[in-house]
Amino acid sequence: MPRLSIAAFQSNPAMGDLAGNAAAILEARARARDCDLLVTPELSLIGYPPEDLVLKPALVEAAEAELARLAAATATPGPGLLVGTTHRTPQGLHNGYALLDSGRVVAVSTKHDLPNYGVFDEKRVFEPGRLPDPVHFRGVKLGLPICEDMWTAPVCRHLARMGAEILLVPNGSPYEIGKEERRLALARARVRETGLALLYVNRTGGQDELVFDGGSFALNADGQVMARMADWDEGLARLEWSQEAGFAPGEIHLPDRGPEEIYHAMLVGLRDYVARNHFPGVVLGLSGGIDSALSAAIAVDALGSDRVWCVMLPSRFTSAESREDAEACARLLGVPLDTIGIEPGVAALEAMLAPHFGNHPPDLTQENLQSRLRMVTLMALSNRFGHMLLTTGNKSELSVGYATLYGDMAGGYSVLKDAYKTTVFQLARWRNAHRPRLGLGPEGPVMPERVLLKPPTAELRENQKDEDSLPPYEILDPILEGLVEEELSAAEVSARGFEWETVARIERLLYTAEYKRRQAPPGVKIGPRNFGRDRRYPISNAFRTS
Repeated sequence: MPRLSIAAFQSNPAMGDLAGNAAAILEARARARDCDLLVTPELSLIGYPPEDLVLKPALVEAAEAELARLAAATATPGPGLLVGTTHRTPQGLHNGYALLDSGRVVAVSTKHDLPNYGVFDEKRVFEPGRLPDPVHFRGVKLGLPICEDMWTAPVCRHLARMGAEILLVPNGSPYEIGKEERRLALARARVRETGLALLYVNRTGGQDELVFDGGSFALNADGQVMARMADWDEGLARLEWSQEAGFAPGEIHLPDRGPEEIYHAMLVGLRDYVARNHFPGVVLGLSGGIDSALSAAIAVDALGSDRVWCVMLPSRFTSAESREDAEACARLLGVPLDTIGIEPGVAALEAMLAPHFGNHPPDLTQENLQSRLRMVTLMALSNRFGHMLLTTGNKSELSVGYATLYGDMAGGYSVLKDAYKTTVFQLARWRNAHRPRLGLGPEGPVMPERVLLKPPTAELRENQKDEDSLPPYEILDPILEGLVEEELSAAEVSARGFEWETVARIERLLYTAEYKRRQAPPGVKIGPRNFGRDRRYPISNAFRTS
């Protein structure tokens, strides 16, 4: 009866680092030397998603050379390798999955169902492969559906008809809220249709705006989860499979839930973005408000307190309470806090512009000058010392344009970009009560309770509150979720019990702020419709539903 000892390698490949990714695969092979087969994620040699990088012939040629070196390494005792890489045929360039054994490339399976929705645009860079046949390996017929090939039925059904005895599914499946349940449901549908056990191997880590949560798992033909790897961790899991019994029981790690999974997504995204772009750390403005407090906490958990530099930039409108709260946040996190007052810069700019402004009374222009001066100051520190400027705005503000272009929107990365304000409050409360498993920050609260309780304010004029310009976030965020995540019309959102005038105004603000969002920094995707890779609206757009 066919049997295999399989090592699932839940890896965190770095985009374009072919030698580094290959070295990680060989190191995992050495650790799994008693196994028959090492299974790696989708495009594990190159990184996922590669976007237009794979259109560069030099990259494809380098991947082929690195794959040949990996194949040669399998001439030594140890497991065969399944490696994700590009593959060229007369039909074009494919997303491929190569079986390496006995010192050679035994076979390459190619992805048939190329995703072209949401964050995926593989049809732009790859040609679809034909329906793949099983690959023979040490007496077992392997079915190798690649990621999206498992999300629909045809590929797995074809493999079963052609005699596949097990499904090994490499993935580059990005995190979003609720994704874990969808993956498991689809995998169960495939094993139910085919009667075959299935191993789902996902990658981990961050790649620009996307984060990958791992959570690789093994299912038997009855749909029972026999093993599950931890979320977010790079690691190796050994699994025993036989044709008669399927997978033997293995270790099962429960998935993260609720605020914990979102927080870890932000932590991992920032950690890998900073590391792979070679920044020594981050600098951010710490205002005493909840957005910057949470951003600072995530940064410390991702990078450690020694790589996070906070700066308070008070103006004449900054309250003593905000100063105290910023100081308390820095003290709880163990990070340095410098204070640079912006009033001299504000006065200089107002004097410079006075002859041109004439007798116009102060308005939003003066408020935006403060925000832009803060970013000029923070970017100067970034330029001088190399720290990446961390942006601290949230999705509620970005949706309606309640943010200053070239001001508080400036920076290199934003952990809160896809988090509505109500989510920010949930995450802050969670972090004050829990230390994340992957976190490098302190135990206990990371911000004073007052930060969670006081009304949000930009403090750009006397007694300013966010609700002077916007509906309460408990009303604003559900309206935005309807308009953005669900693509509902204003009438459909209003029918849920919201005032028509409020919904119509929010829709207008949403559309007119598109030009701002196009110039925002990248940030962690956590939901189904993030600004940037998911939701791609034209800037010049006359259509409204209100």
